[in-house]
Amino acid sequence: MAADFLLARVEALGRRSAAALAEVGYIAALFVEACYWLLFGRWRRQPVRLGAIFKEAIGVGVAAIPVVGLAAFATGMMLAIQGVYTLRTFGAEEQVVIGVAFSVTREFGPLITGIFVAGRSGSAIAARIGTMQISQEIDALRVIGINPVRYLVAPILAAMLLTLPALTVMADLLALLGAALYCAGDMGLPVNIFFDRTFAVLSAGDVLEGLAKSLLFAVVITLIGASNGFNVAAGAEGVGRATTRSVVLCCIAIILVDMVFSFFTSR
Repeated sequence: MAADFLLARVEALGRRSAAALAEVGYIAALFVEACYWLLFGRWRRQPVRLGAIFKEAIGVGVAAIPVVGLAAFATGMMLAIQGVYTLRTFGAEEQVVIGVAFSVTREFGPLITGIFVAGRSGSAIAARIGTMQISQEIDALRVIGINPVRYLVAPILAAMLLTLPALTVMADLLALLGAALYCAGDMGLPVNIFFDRTFAVLSAGDVLEGLAKSLLFAVVITLIGASNGFNVAAGAEGVGRATTRSVVLCCIAIILVDMVFSFFTSR
């Protein structure tokens, strides 16, 4: 009896592992195909239209400015609050500027941006493509000779790669502003002095590290959202599951990518 139960668990684990590997392979193939259409679509007489890219950029980037900006500002202020409280124990609260500067540009700026865009746009991508899948619009595109990846995924990928780094820069500045305002009120440190010290300790590499992460997050959000949308197969209920699954997987993937990236760049 115990042997049968153990065998069943092992079989279930094997099936899930095989399904996970198949999904990773599908996402990789989706990425290669989207890049192919972005780079070589014009030579195939099926270019990815700039108008479609700009339209997606407004949806995934410009429309996300308020929520990302508010979250970044609050995060920067929270980092300053915790940093001043902790460093005051050692009489070194003025060193909070260095800690906040590195934390924001290397980690929290791109991470906050990626997670909020994933929750906002990753779900929307999955829902849109999933709805088209169950209404057979994807099949209709293939019938009239339009590649669904070129038409649906490539513009979103290009828009994400353009807007997520820009949102990250905005998040960095707003987070630093939030920290500067708190330090001005709590420590009497003028805002201009805070930013002078921040720019003195930061290097271009610190900012570029965060921007590199944002590019990886853009790819992750687009591909996970699109793959979940293309694999919807159970009507409206399936669209709901795909949307939820897309957000959860995007957030998990962003944190894992951030961890791996930070491990290799900090050695």
